[in-house]
Amino acid sequence: MAAVVRPFRALCPRALSTVCGSCPPPGVTTVLPASCVLYPARRSPARTLHLCPSLCAGHNKWSKVKHIKGPKDEARGRMFMKFAMLIRIAVKEGGPNPELNLNLAHLLEQCRNKNMPKASVEAAIKSAEKSKPASQQMLEVRGPGGCLLLIEVLTDNNSRTQQDIKKIISKNGGIWSDGARHNFEKRGVVVVPAKDTTTERALELAIEAGAEDVHETEDEEEQSVLKFICDMKELKKMRTSLEQLGLHIISAGFEFVPRRVLALDEDQINSALNLIEALNDCAEVVRVWDNIQAHS
Repeated sequence: MAAVVRPFRALCPRALSTVCGSCPPPGVTTVLPASCVLYPARRSPARTLHLCPSLCAGHNKWSKVKHIKGPKDEARGRMFMKFAMLIRIAVKEGGPNPELNLNLAHLLEQCRNKNMPKASVEAAIKSAEKSKPASQQMLEVRGPGGCLLLIEVLTDNNSRTQQDIKKIISKNGGIWSDGARHNFEKRGVVVVPAKDTTTERALELAIEAGAEDVHETEDEEEQSVLKFICDMKELKKMRTSLEQLGLHIISAGFEFVPRRVLALDEDQINSALNLIEALNDCAEVVRVWDNIQAHS
C-alpha cells in the first residue's frame, strides 16, 4: 500500500543579539540596563502487510528536507481554520449530531487532541447550519517532477477560487491534470503513537485488528506515529480493535491514499513543497493530498 496523506510545522530559530552602547574604558565595569538584553485517506483472504516510511500529504513530510517558515501562532490559526472548514463539510453531509455523523465525531476528537477552543468548534458547527450554500470540490493538479496533487476546496464562488488556484499552480510549476484523482482512494485511517509499540508488534496488531496496511510517518510536532489503513466501513471496528489491544488512539478519520507513489529528488521535493505550501495558504483550500515518496 502506498504512503498516506495533507499538511501540516516547525519553527525557524530566531537569532538573538545584544546591541548596546560603546565599549567602556579599560578597568571600568559597565552594567547594561535590562532593556538592552534580548532573552533568550476489498480485503482478500490473504494480505501482505508492510511497515514503510510514509509521508502525510500537506503535513510534516517535509521536515527532513526543509523547515516550514512562520510563527507558531499563525500555523495554529491556519490549522484551526482548516478544521472549521472540515466541520462545515461534515455537518452539511451528515448533520450536526456527532452520534449520528461518524465523520463529524472523528473530526471533533481531532479538534480536542489539537486543543482547538471549544467555542471555536461550536461556532463552526453553528455557522455550517446557517451559512450560505458552499460547494465542495476536488481539483486535480500535476506538480513538479510529475507528482499528482488532489486539492480539496470549499467555496461559495467557484470561478474566483479556480482562478486563484490557477495562479498559484502556474507560479509554482504545476498544471491542471484531469484524471489525477484516479490515483487516490478514500480509506479509513487510525493514528497511534509509534512509541507505544515496536515495528514487529505493529505488524501483528495490524493483522489482529483487520488493517489492510500500516504506515510509519510523523505528525505536525515531528513525533513518530503509525497509521493503520482500512476500508472506510471498517474504520469504527478497527479503532475499537486497536483500543482493545491496548493502543492509545490519537485520531481516526478518512484520508485519500495514493495507489502509487512517485520518488522525487531533493530539488523536485523542494519545488513541490513550495507549491503545496502556497496552496495550503489559500483560504478556500481545505486539504492537499499527494503521491510523493519522500527520502528516508
